[in-house]
Amino acid sequence: MDKLTNKVAIVTGASKGIGAAIATYFAAEGAKVVVNYASSKEGADKVVEAITANGGTAIAVQADVSKEADVIRLFEETKNAYGTLNILVNNAGVYQFCPIEQFTTDSFHQHFNINVLGSLLAIREAVKLFGDNGGNIINISSEVSKMPMSTGSVYAATKAALDAITIALSKELGAKNIRVNSILPGSVETEGTHSTGITGSDLEKMLIANTPLGRIGQPDDIAKVALFLASDEAAWITGEKISVSGGIYGF
Repeated sequence: MDKLTNKVAIVTGASKGIGAAIATYFAAEGAKVVVNYASSKEGADKVVEAITANGGTAIAVQADVSKEADVIRLFEETKNAYGTLNILVNNAGVYQFCPIEQFTTDSFHQHFNINVLGSLLAIREAVKLFGDNGGNIINISSEVSKMPMSTGSVYAATKAALDAITIALSKELGAKNIRVNSILPGSVETEGTHSTGITGSDLEKMLIANTPLGRIGQPDDIAKVALFLASDEAAWITGEKISVSGGIYGF
């Protein structure tokens, strides 16, 4: 299990859910992983403990990706710990759903500052830290970027923006041997879907009914694709938006 041996990876928003699964998969394949978190130190520490108990290497670093100073510090701490960087996974994000009558500028800025600005700040710092052999950027987008759902206009807009960033930067950074791709998950069961009441709801039943493979996704489903994109097996893939959604065709 050595697809990422001698690689260093930062996974933002990795204290739970998809980010935690990606961090765990990367470490199991030999990567040294920086488990980033904004507020859940307990969750991030549990991810690190699980990785190290399995013989892997990881540290937890707090940083709010919407804050430039925090992002700069995240990459400085990565350099201090591991000396370099090979892989960045932009997973940190927020989502809220509400009708347009309840739209607020605060919600808009929260979504765009974390989902879009945070990713751009992280990419900027990653490019500085990547070595002469290039690097690998994986943006965790969403199926809503191409198939927005009712009451989710702002969230969908952030993910569409992230996909546009993926394509633009794949062209800009290709000459430096830096690959940039997006993963577009469908509906995935996470702590968030439980806390918001989606799990077990009529909405979940509708999502399953609109998914040809007949189930809600799991974080591992996304982590396996992230691992592939992070590995040399995907060395000829960049600028792609890869759906990992069970074939979902409607929200």
